Amino acid sequence: MTCSACRFPVRTQFASPSLVGPIVEEGLDPATDPAWAESGAASPAEYARWSGHLCGMTCLRMALGADAPSLFALRDGALRYGAYTEDARGGIRGLIYAPFAEYARAAHGIDATVHRELAPEELPGLLDAGRVVMASVHYAIRYPERPAPGRGGHLVLLTSRTADGRGVHFHNPSGTTAGTRAAELPLSGFARFFAGRGVSMRMAGARPEGGPGPGTGAGPGA
Repeated sequence: MTCSACRFPVRTQFASPSLVGPIVEEGLDPATDPAWAESGAASPAEYARWSGHLCGMTCLRMALGADAPSLFALRDGALRYGAYTEDARGGIRGLIYAPFAEYARAAHGIDATVHRELAPEELPGLLDAGRVVMASVHYAIRYPERPAPGRGGHLVLLTSRTADGRGVHFHNPSGTTAGTRAAELPLSGFARFFAGRGVSMRMAGARPEGGPGPGTGAGPGA
């Protein structure tokens, strides 16, 4: 699905968008997702083990546009660069920003910059400069009307300013509805969930679905 606001794809980290809610909120086993093979995973077990960790790869996949590799092909590439690690007991750690940025540059020609400290007020400028931003937020950002329980732990992709220039438009890999998969918030509302870190990317040669290139919204750099 292509977003009408920014022309980037809207994708979820689970292969069946209709099952995101049951998986993340009701405990449905991802291995029962009938579309698991579309992710590129080798088996339902591998899909179930990894899909909850691949919000960052889903952001990359959306940023790469119409011709992006499968989710697990991107995972495989990120693993080779150390952007994910596994401990002796099988625990998965990541996404680790520095090796991810190296992978994005080397494998996909992306100008990727790690921002270990990033103020909310800096986000519009990055978008105006033609970059997208993979930002660390709390997963509860899909319920912006509720108090934020924390910051960080999940990744979303900021693609543009809002039409009035005062907020941000972003795609959430774990959005449970159409309105939370492609969402908009005032900058102050986004900041309540934002951990102040992320990775900004300028795409090289990739295009959004149905569009000529990365949009920058209504900001002064558009």
